[in-house]
Order: sequence, then structure tokens, then C-alpha cells
Amino acid sequence: MLTRLSIRNIVLIEALDLDFGRGLGVLTGETGAGKSILLDALGLVLGDRAETALVRSGEAKASVTASFDFAKLPESVADALDDADIEIEPGEGLIIRRQVKADGGSKAFINDQPVGVALLRTIAPALVELHGQHDDRGLVNPRGHRALLDRFADTDTIGLAKAWEAKRDAEARLTAARDEVEQAKADQDLLLAHLTELTALEPQAGEEARLAEQRASMQKGEKLSGDLEELRHLWEGSDSPLAALRVAARRLDRIAPEHALLAEALAALDRAVIEAGEAEDKLAAAAEALVHDPAALDAAETRLFELRAIARKHRCEVDELPHKMREMRKALDAIEGGEAELDALEVAAREASERYARKAEAVHAARLKAAKKLDKAVAAELAPLKLDAASFLTAIGKLPEEKWGPQGIDSVEFLIATNPGADFAPLAKIASGGELSRFILALKVALAEKGGAATVIFDEIDRGVGGAVASAIGERLARLAQDGQLLAVTHSPQVAARGRVHYMIAKSSTGTVTKTSVALLDETGRQEEIARMLSGAEVTPEARAQADRLLEGA
Repeated sequence: MLTRLSIRNIVLIEALDLDFGRGLGVLTGETGAGKSILLDALGLVLGDRAETALVRSGEAKASVTASFDFAKLPESVADALDDADIEIEPGEGLIIRRQVKADGGSKAFINDQPVGVALLRTIAPALVELHGQHDDRGLVNPRGHRALLDRFADTDTIGLAKAWEAKRDAEARLTAARDEVEQAKADQDLLLAHLTELTALEPQAGEEARLAEQRASMQKGEKLSGDLEELRHLWEGSDSPLAALRVAARRLDRIAPEHALLAEALAALDRAVIEAGEAEDKLAAAAEALVHDPAALDAAETRLFELRAIARKHRCEVDELPHKMREMRKALDAIEGGEAELDALEVAAREASERYARKAEAVHAARLKAAKKLDKAVAAELAPLKLDAASFLTAIGKLPEEKWGPQGIDSVEFLIATNPGADFAPLAKIASGGELSRFILALKVALAEKGGAATVIFDEIDRGVGGAVASAIGERLARLAQDGQLLAVTHSPQVAARGRVHYMIAKSSTGTVTKTSVALLDETGRQEEIARMLSGAEVTPEARAQADRLLEGA
């Protein structure tokens, strides 16, 4: 609900602070007094274009601040503010401020936090619904008609949206799986070729290190083979050092008992024989280990080079080749398994689509049923508003499948025919300004119990009518305002008398300075203003008496 509007340096308004409350508030004044300026100022905080012409002559900048209070922040507003990282404490209202510079440019703030004008436009429909002579928003805009009908019908739009999301998710999963299978099929021949090549080679974990070690050992054997052969002949001959030591030990063994030093010499010689024997064993083992087999060396090198070449081909280490083989087998298995998974996903997508279709058809039927009720409810309001020759129709059509979405399969538009037998056409294309406002009022009355914007404003809804029609308009505006806030700019005394509060807009001039002011009228002021509206320039006693009767009747 709009609680306060503060205007500084907007056209003819130098400084103005207005407080608003619940119920019906009426704004009256002479033609040209500046009622449109108030609406233009309010439009700024709702995201309208900031025209430099709005800045009061001689001033550098202008500003408008609107305060809104809510028992609970509208969900659409809360979501938009959350997306923009604007924090609003629970129970805190909204203070929207817009500044316009005379040399161009504007700034916008919500609770003193800078925001873009696009955010103001996003939240505006939940804050203020404005219906004027040239209104192209609100009920006139066909884009909002489906939502209005759903609100009237209490349509399960949440369930419908969930069914749509489930359908989209299932189709997205199916598409992704199809793409994966197609890609895998395209790679299948290459995978098979690579796997066949690797399987024939049968790489083993740690094989590269073993082959490298064997290769190095055989290469050493090739290099040392000549020296080892010479050592073998030297050690194994009849005149080898070991043979000589053994002969010397046998001879010394016979005479060693003759002297202690000979016994010690024999012991030392025995040790030498033992050490020489161990040396012989080590040489034999080394010769065996370093045996040079050209065929074995060639085989080891060939195998090692093949492993390294295929590893480079697959851009991995040799030890990773077994893992590569497992991955290839897994990918090939996935192609076969993917076909089975595709079948399951196709079934899931088809079932989700069918569930959405059933839900959309149920919502379609609910909309058709609600449309008849809405048409009847609006029709009941037309005659009192002097639109008894007109007809109202909620037109529902089915959208092409490519335009289906979370709101269903229907297009919805409010149409009117102003005369019997005339073709139905959109509201804005047929109705005149006054007729359009009355059609909108009839719609608002029919939709009244289903809620809407926090604040509703009607600009000169009573233009061109009077008497009983003006009274009917006033009565309906008051009824609409009972559980909310409604502001009406009016020239009708019958409508003005229905207001809970009454603001009078006046224009005054002192020399070359012209200003617009707004005054909150007391009971006496209301009587005088309504009498002026009844009689014109000269307020007569009869007009004052009639004003009293209107106020008492209201």
C-alpha cells in the first residue's frame, strides 16, 4: 500500500508531501490544475522514462520518493529484490526514490540502495495498478489476461508449471543421452581399432621398468663379455691362482705340525683358498647374469620401443596403457548400454509429456469454465455503467505446440463488442477513453475478491458520464477499496463524495511563478469542493445542499 508520496521540483510542484491510507481516496481540482503531474511523478518511481522536462524550471534536479507498507512483501517483489541482492528486513516497507537531473540522467534507489530502473519496472505491477485514459498496461495488456483468469479461477498453475519443468527435464536428459550415444557411435570404429591394437600388445603394469632393466643388463653383458671370458680362462686353467693355492696348501699341510709358524701359515693359506673359491663363484654368477644374447636383447628393445610408441600415440605413460584399455572397453560397453538407457529415457520423456498434456488439458477446461463465469460477472456490471449495449468475452485459444510452456497451452485475451452484432475486438482497439475505464472497472469488480496490485489508481474513469452512471462508478470504486487502497482522479461529485479521504489539487500564480499544491480537505472543505464540482465557477446554496446530500448518501 502506498503510504506517502514526496515530490520535489517536478514541473509546477516545488515541494509536496502526501500521506495516504486504506480505502478510497479521491483527487479533484480544476482542469489543468496539475493532477497529471502527480501521476507523472508516481510513474517515475514505477520505472517510467525520466524526461528532463519534468524538472522544475530553474532547478538542477528533481526527486520523487514513494513509501509502501505491506503486511507481507508480495512474492514477485521479494523474488525480484532477492535476485538483485537487495536485502529487506521482515516487516520493513519499501522506500523508492528517483532523481532526475535537468541536464539528463537519473538515479534510482530502494531503501537507499542504488538500483537499475529495470528493477523498478519489474516490481511496479505488484505495487501500483494505474488505469488512465491512455492506459496500455494492467488489464488492457493481453499479456496479463491469462494470469488474471487463472487468479479468478484459482487454477493450479503451480502444478502445471511443475509438470512442464518435469517434461523439460526428461526431454533434456533424453537429448543429452542421445548426443552421448551418437558421439560414442561415431568413435566406435576408432575405439575398436585402438583396443585391438592394445589387446594384441597386452601391456602389463610395471613392464616398462622391467624391460628397461633387462635391456641395460644385457647391454652391460655385451660390453663386459670379453673381460669375463679372459678371467674365466685365467681362473679355470691348471696354472690358475686357485690351483696354485690349493697345491701349496696340500704341501704345507704335511709339514705344518713341525712348527707353530707353519701352522699359522697353513691357516692363512686355507683362508685364501676359501676367499678365492668365493671369488670364483661370484665370477661365475656374474658371467651368467651378464650373458650376452643378441636375440634376447633385440626382443627386449623391440618390445620396449613398441610400448613407448603406442603410449605416445595415446598421450599417456606406458604404465597407463592397461588403464586406457579398461576405459576403451568401458566406452564400448556404454554404447551397448546406452541403447538400453535411451529406451528407458524415451519412456520417461513420453510419460512426462503425457502428464503435462493431461494437466494442461485440465487447466484448459478450468479456464473455459471460469471464462464463462467471468463473462457473466462482467456483463452484470456493464448496464449500471451505461455499457448495456456492449458485450464482454474472454477468448481462449490453443497455442501451437512450440509455444507451450509453464503457463499451459492456452492464449487468453479479453475482448469487447460495443454494440449488438458488432465483432469482438481487443479492449484498447474499440473502447473510447471513458468506455475503456468503465470496462476496466467492471473487470476489477468481477475480479475484486482475487486480489491484485497493492494500490489501484483510476484516472478520470468518470469522464463523459454523470448522474446515475457516475453514482454507480462511485459505489463500485468504494466497494473495491474496502479491503485495500484505491485512488481516483475524478471530475464527478458523485464519485468524490464516496471518498474516505479527499485531496484537492490547485494551481496558483504569483507574478511569473506558478505552483501546484495539494490540500487534504476536512468536512467543510469537502462540502465546498463538491459544491464547486456541481455548480461550476459560482458555488450556490443549492449546490452546497446537494453536496451535503451526496456526502450523507455516501
